Amino acid sequence: MTKRIGIIMNGVTGRMGTNQHLIRSIKAIREEGGVLLSSGERLLPDPILVGRNETKLKALAEAHGIERWSTNLEAALADDYNEIYFDAQTTVRRAASIRQAIEAKKAIYCEKPTATSFEESLELANLVKEAGLKNGVVQDKLFLPGLLKLKRLVDAGFFGKLLSVRMEFGYWVFEGDWQPGQRPSWNYRKEDGGGIIVDMFAHWRYVIDNIFGEVRSVSCLGVTHIDERIDEQGNPYKATADDAAYATFELDNGAVVQANSSWTVRVNRDDLLTIQVDGTEGSAVAGLRDCKTQHRVNTPKATWNPDIENPHRFLDQWDEVPGNQDFDNGFKVQWELFLKHIAEDAPFPWDLFEGAKGTQLSELGLQSWEERRWIEVPEIKA
Repeated sequence: MTKRIGIIMNGVTGRMGTNQHLIRSIKAIREEGGVLLSSGERLLPDPILVGRNETKLKALAEAHGIERWSTNLEAALADDYNEIYFDAQTTVRRAASIRQAIEAKKAIYCEKPTATSFEESLELANLVKEAGLKNGVVQDKLFLPGLLKLKRLVDAGFFGKLLSVRMEFGYWVFEGDWQPGQRPSWNYRKEDGGGIIVDMFAHWRYVIDNIFGEVRSVSCLGVTHIDERIDEQGNPYKATADDAAYATFELDNGAVVQANSSWTVRVNRDDLLTIQVDGTEGSAVAGLRDCKTQHRVNTPKATWNPDIENPHRFLDQWDEVPGNQDFDNGFKVQWELFLKHIAEDAPFPWDLFEGAKGTQLSELGLQSWEERRWIEVPEIKA
């Protein structure tokens, strides 16, 4: 038996909304016949694509076999058939639409940041809680194969006492002059909600909290390395937002996390994101899909001697962590979990309060940069 569930998908004409949420998640789930529930029933998503551009919406719906689309959010929210509101708009538009969905008594699922300020993110979380609505925030990197392997190592006690984590993220985003930039221009305008701290610290908060330990303080330096770029129409504009951030986080368990985030770095590592974790018993290095380890008993005795050729091939002295399972698209996996949460009250801990934590860390990172000092991270209670 198959049950259909109406989902308002607002803002999916953008790159992330189209590729990850519509094509690789909702469309893929539909092609599989829906999400299998514990009752044996299948829950089939029935999306209605909502946005401001009728031409884009119609073309997107036709390209992917979606029957419903609309430029009228109010009408979609008024339809009782639509039980879920999903938001993948730009950050500056998200909070107002979520408020409308709360008033319409819809379950809420949205991208992060959930709002442009921590105050509003926390307010939205409380409004949803008071309304008794099920809700969730996309925290896709928790479902990456490399990070799932890291989490497996942490849970197994592989590292012993956790000492430090080094995160390197980024790549070169072209300025738009001799090659088009591969990120939208609003990312580089502070007034439009841009900036790598606002973008990435929401990710780093849930990655660190869920895998390594709760963040308790932050020291951050943001930089705008490239101060002029070319937009999608070929016009130069002033880059007013940070395009790189260099941060240190202290965790409640005493571990130290260093996180470099940059859209102005050329990649000389195994992946766009690499995370090295060091502990008393062993170390690991993870990328988006792969993870390798070095246990204390296999650690070579390195010595500093620049007068001789290096006798070690350090990169060859690590062991691959096997997958031991098939890894599906992380966005799709979390969508399936959220749909099960709606249909049968399955656990889903990644709610709007978790989303607010990400916005909080972004704000405190910006404050640390402005004031050039360490900032404590207060606990948020749901």
